[in-house]
Amino acid sequence: MSKVATTAPAASAVPTATTQTGRSIVIIGALFFIFGFVTWLNSVLIPYLRIACELNNFESYLVAFAFYISYLVMAIPSAWVLKSTGFKNGMSVGLLVMAVGALIFIPAAYTRTYGLFLLGLFVQGTGLAVLQTAANPYITILGPRESAAKRISIMGICNKVAGALAPIALGAVALKDADALIKRLGTMDAAAKATELDALASRVVTPYLIMLGVLVLLAVLIYFSSLPEIDTDHEDEAVAAANTGKTSVLQFPHLLLGALAMFFYVGVEVIAGDTIISYGAAQGIALSTAKFFTACTMGAMILGYVIGIVAIPKLITQEKALQVFAVAGVLFALGALFTSGYTSVLFISLLGLANSLIFPAIWPLAITGLGRFTKIGSSFLIMAIAGGAVLPPLYGWLADHFSAQQAYWLVIPCYLFILYYGMAGHKARS
Repeated sequence: MSKVATTAPAASAVPTATTQTGRSIVIIGALFFIFGFVTWLNSVLIPYLRIACELNNFESYLVAFAFYISYLVMAIPSAWVLKSTGFKNGMSVGLLVMAVGALIFIPAAYTRTYGLFLLGLFVQGTGLAVLQTAANPYITILGPRESAAKRISIMGICNKVAGALAPIALGAVALKDADALIKRLGTMDAAAKATELDALASRVVTPYLIMLGVLVLLAVLIYFSSLPEIDTDHEDEAVAAANTGKTSVLQFPHLLLGALAMFFYVGVEVIAGDTIISYGAAQGIALSTAKFFTACTMGAMILGYVIGIVAIPKLITQEKALQVFAVAGVLFALGALFTSGYTSVLFISLLGLANSLIFPAIWPLAITGLGRFTKIGSSFLIMAIAGGAVLPPLYGWLADHFSAQQAYWLVIPCYLFILYYGMAGHKARS
């Protein structure tokens, strides 16, 4: 009798836990969709603001700098926020901060002030830093470590589907008839030109008002959702024994090397997604066509995520996937450098495929064994997203001084370091 009484509740608890995990994955998937939608709008904002605010390559890529530098500045404060609010309420806070960033775009557009656009991007990046500091470790811990890359790949599909849709949606509004507009601007006097550019700048008002409403609504829905809290400070016996005597997250070299690999990865991911429209234009392709190229890069990433879901860990380990896709990044970059026109642009799109399984592999490898240091370790990885702030403007500077194509040499040493981390760096424990 007692045996039946003790085993029956355990059996019934399994589907309940599974259902709760499934609901949590759906909610986090919705958040990753928002990450992707907001993040990859930058690929349109770069050429759009270059026209509207009359910028050169380097200045236009400050869009990426303003957005991604917030991760470096705000990652540690984000961890403090999460310590006081918990994961669920922290996610709502992050969404509301992003809504404030969207609101700043309205006066920026009406005054055509580049500095205000950059401030809005920084604030949006700040909200995303809070969201990602919570969501990435959440999805990693919400199941076995060896299948973490698979779960992150599912999140990646949500992210990159949004990333494919976002530039098409905003591009249809912001870059409508942009090629004809550029030709007209060359024939106008200063007053007529200013009027035309003011009208161009105002095109983003309605899209960002819609975004503002969606973000506030999602913040409310997350706050009242059934998303459970998780304990990232818990250590099992093996982890606790390994961490005996450790007093600082700086005592985990595999984390520090992982953060550097993440820095390079985000840099090359942003370069592949955010430069491709401008690069297509530099190759003589009309903006009316080039505005779809970021969607191609996102599509390639989605393909890679599907491969990860099917193959990890059944057919390939997270470590091996990291190595294979880093090598692919080098090969595709060389393909872009030594071809031209649509072929070269295709190789830049294929960098999306190479990038797809790098993030899902780096994250679980870097936070393995951190135990009570997991929150602050996750903040280090979020800080490393600042690679997206540093490398794209450097690409823009190289494009101004050499060419948009030759500037892609920048990504090759980045992939080589990622390859090193996949082969040896993630094993460093002392």
